[in-house]
Amino acid sequence: MPARLSRLVPRTTRGRRRTVQAVMLGAVLALAPVTWMHTAAAGKLRTTADVPARDVAVVFGAGLWNGRPTPYLAHRLDTAAELYRSGKVRVLLVTGDNSRTAYDEPSAMRAYLTARGVPDTRIVSDYAGFDTWDSCVRARKVFGVDRAVLVTQDFHIKRAVALCGRAGVDSYGVGVPEPHDRTWYYGTTRELFAAGKAALDAGLRPDPRFLGPREKGVAEALASPPRPAAAEGMAPRP
Repeated sequence: MPARLSRLVPRTTRGRRRTVQAVMLGAVLALAPVTWMHTAAAGKLRTTADVPARDVAVVFGAGLWNGRPTPYLAHRLDTAAELYRSGKVRVLLVTGDNSRTAYDEPSAMRAYLTARGVPDTRIVSDYAGFDTWDSCVRARKVFGVDRAVLVTQDFHIKRAVALCGRAGVDSYGVGVPEPHDRTWYYGTTRELFAAGKAALDAGLRPDPRFLGPREKGVAEALASPPRPAAAEGMAPRP
C-alpha cells in the first residue's frame, strides 16, 4: 500500500470498525432516496392496456430539437394519444419549459398531438413545468388535478409518481419503454442523482419556481360536451 494511502487507514481495530460503519451509513443514506421512490411507486405502475381510467393524463416534457419534440418526448406523446383514443383519459395536460421565447415545449407538444388526432380542446398547456416537482405541484395547485395518469419514460416514471403523490396528485404511471441505448443509460444514471433532489423536494415541499394563479383549463376541457369521433379528430394521422 502506498505510504500516502496507509496514513489514511486507521491503525486500531476500533478505528477501522468506525470507518467501516461510516462507509456503510453513507451507502445507506445514498440509497435511501431511491428506496423511497420505489416504495412510493409500488403498485402504481401500469401499461396503456391496464391503467385505470382517469380524467387527466399529465405528460412531462423531454426537450426539443429545432422546435420539435425529441424522440423520447414524441414517444411520450404517442403514448398519451393512445390513452386518449382508447378512452382511458379525457384530457391531456402537457407540462414543460417555456422560460424563454425561443423555447416552448408545451406548444410543440400540443402541435404534435393535434397532428395525430387529439382535439385541441382536449389539450391543456402548462408553460411553467420546469422540472418534475414543479409540474406535479402546478397540476394540483394551479390546474386542480388530484387524480391522474402520468406519462414519461420507464426510467423516470417512479420519480414522477412519487413526487406527484407527495404533491397531492393520486396517480398511476405509464412508463414508456425505450431501447437500452446510450440515451437510456444516461437517463437511468441521471435518476440516481435526481433521487436526492426528489427526496428533498418531497420533504421540504417548496413552491415551484413559478406558481401563478389558479387556471380553469382542465375544468373547462372536462366540462365541454363530447363531440362525434369524426368531429373530434379521433382517427390518428400518419
